[in-house]
Amino acid sequence: MTHFPHLLKPLDLGFTQIKNRVLMGSMHTGLEEEKDYTKLAAYFEERAKGGVGLIVTGGIAPNLLGSLSPFGAKLTNKKEMTKHSLLPQAVHPYGAKIVLQVLHGGRYSYHPFSVAPSRIKAPISPFTPWKLPNWGIELTIKHYGRCALLAQKAGYDGIEIMGSEGYLINQFLVSHTNKRQDQWGGSLENRMRFPLSIVREVREKVGTNFIIIFRLSMLDLIEEGSHWEEVVTLGKELEKAGVTIINTGIGWHEARIPTIATMVPRAGFSFVTKKIRDSLTVPLVCTNRINTPEVAENLLKENVADMVSMARPFLADPEFVKKAEENRSEEINTCIACNQACLDHVFQQKIASCLVNPKACHEKELETKPLVFKKKIAVIGSGPAGLAFALEASKRGHAVTLFEKDSQIGGQFNLAKKIPGKKEFYETLRYFTHSLKKNNVQIVLNKTIEEKDLNAWDFDHCILSTGIVPRTLSLQGINHEKVMSYIEALKFPEKVGQTVAIIGAGGIGFDVAEFLLHSKEDEKEDDFYKRWGINQNLDTPGGVVKKIATIPKRKIYLLQRKKGKLGEGLGKTTGWIHRQSLKMEKVHFLDQMEYRLIDNEGLHYSREGKDDLLAVDTIVICAGQLSQNELETSLQRKGIPYNKLGGAFKAGELDAKFAIDQATRLALKI
Repeated sequence: MTHFPHLLKPLDLGFTQIKNRVLMGSMHTGLEEEKDYTKLAAYFEERAKGGVGLIVTGGIAPNLLGSLSPFGAKLTNKKEMTKHSLLPQAVHPYGAKIVLQVLHGGRYSYHPFSVAPSRIKAPISPFTPWKLPNWGIELTIKHYGRCALLAQKAGYDGIEIMGSEGYLINQFLVSHTNKRQDQWGGSLENRMRFPLSIVREVREKVGTNFIIIFRLSMLDLIEEGSHWEEVVTLGKELEKAGVTIINTGIGWHEARIPTIATMVPRAGFSFVTKKIRDSLTVPLVCTNRINTPEVAENLLKENVADMVSMARPFLADPEFVKKAEENRSEEINTCIACNQACLDHVFQQKIASCLVNPKACHEKELETKPLVFKKKIAVIGSGPAGLAFALEASKRGHAVTLFEKDSQIGGQFNLAKKIPGKKEFYETLRYFTHSLKKNNVQIVLNKTIEEKDLNAWDFDHCILSTGIVPRTLSLQGINHEKVMSYIEALKFPEKVGQTVAIIGAGGIGFDVAEFLLHSKEDEKEDDFYKRWGINQNLDTPGGVVKKIATIPKRKIYLLQRKKGKLGEGLGKTTGWIHRQSLKMEKVHFLDQMEYRLIDNEGLHYSREGKDDLLAVDTIVICAGQLSQNELETSLQRKGIPYNKLGGAFKAGELDAKFAIDQATRLALKI
């Protein structure tokens, strides 16, 4: 008997049925812009094979002006339709359904020909949009209908109309971006005219037996956003206009509130879907930070929604549903919501992937090839690189033994999981623990491999994934009792004083600051909403209220040598969150620091030609790392074949994404 009866129950739409309640949410991967959709088809096929019920593609524009970039993906003619036909053909043999998301970027379109209801520049774009004239609005509505019809002819089961996240339709709905005084602006009736006209046009073009999902922005999280009563009114009108399903949209892209990053509580915005539940009759979809079948099952069981949407979890594990069906949820490679290889890649114009699953979106490139010769392989070190290599190599059939000097596997993962907002690393370690056991990897804990161990070596190959040690500084007083490495600070926070200077403002420096400001016992889910100004009562425009200031647990100075913004190298889509989070805790950011000496008084430094002192209790060094490769010379001397991975290969800022990707690629070809 399945543990997830609600999640795996079919959803009857009358004219068609979805085999379970799992919707793979839309996410742009960069593959949409490729001339050939073979890779995109392979990506979707893996997820369909893995059991997902309904797939939504990345956003595809209904016309040229709506494209997200100068050569962005669109569906406007028969030639493009032929390319799209590969996607339904790839997923239908597995019983999955697929819908095309139709997305007009509006003022978010990253090109000089962007259009919007009013000529108001978006804070996240360098381009000021052109105001759509009335004839342009009417033409755009027809383009939505044309796009839907082409999607139907290409074999799609339906479309999703993107009406949230601050794109064009959303821009028409709120006075924040719609200053028109004609029939398309002003009153709610006029502002709703655009989305309702689109739905009616689409329904007329495609007929009754075609899925129309509308992604409704239920919580804008911006000033002058929609009132809750307006959201409900629009939802009811969308039902009348002919939508099949309403999907929950949370937050505009320009909103300065995290909505999908790892510090957001799991299913943290489900209260929004639940609130509208009694007002609508069509099936509802709940979304944002749902990453386990247990969380999804509970939402459906409590009647919060009729379906659950998960996007990034299907990057992390294409077999998510299959494993849930087979009661193997402990083997699911859980999305940790880091955004490092998915959203960050897309915003850098690179193909998306996944930190914990580098094969995502690279299915044609990273294929598992049959073994020519089965090897006995020793993996030394069980950090991200060692774990990833051991698992992938054992899946191929190699006999793998994993050596770890500590009493538990994980390496730097065991430090990362302590950081507030990074608890999902516990899931990563759970996944590796179960998967390594299933694939017969022999794990030897509390064992440091030394040269003498190599005398009885009977392995064909060795993987050095011994990680890093923190870099120290050449500074007078560096051995003072006030000084700690970041590893010491994370392991023994009780030894850290009330005033702290953190030397180094990379990712580790930011993480240590967050850790020292928030102890586990302080963390409550409600604190997230108060801290970021989210109104759970939904009785203010856009659902935003004034952020509630907290009393910092410690006084912290975050320091860097170079001139410029601290945290410049943080992730493109999450860096602003980390900076804002620390500023809300009154962390002092100082650049251009020249460190002079450390003594009983604290940290002496020079800045802009002036000498000064930070009278702190503790100085935490986060000044980079060095590789640990003591065994390399011995391996060379004895002629034992080896490879270095992760921090042992390249020490720098800790980079689990690089380590896992490098390890996976090596394991697939060794």
